[in-house]
Amino acid sequence: MIHISARASIPEQELEWQFIRSGGAGGQNVNKVSTAAQLIFDIRASSLPEAYKQRLLKRSDHRITPGGKIVIKCQETRSQLTNRERALEQFIALVRSAGITPKKRIPTRPTLGAKRRRLEGKKKRGSIKSARGKVDLD
Repeated sequence: MIHISARASIPEQELEWQFIRSGGAGGQNVNKVSTAAQLIFDIRASSLPEAYKQRLLKRSDHRITPGGKIVIKCQETRSQLTNRERALEQFIALVRSAGITPKKRIPTRPTLGAKRRRLEGKKKRGSIKSARGKVDLD
């Protein structure tokens, strides 16, 4: 059981793991051993609370497919176990971030002093620009 928060947890059976060959440096190890870990999680078919599902599906993250699956690939190290742990950490961080409700913005108004300062600055700038005009010597 993977604990996300006090109200949300995910059974490990809902995670699908695939191990594929890594790219990059590593010599013969890269050509022989499947060390890259790929975690696949179906958001819609999961046991997550509905609020988490909706926030995850609305999110524009490159790791979330249009079909509603989270795909996290990790190939940072030459160890399959370490890559698996790091992919799981990234997954937990992503799902936890969906559990945070964004604060509602309360619109504020500019103060009277701020309005006055802004208008004075505009007048000053305008007078500087109007002084740049052609000089009539007649």
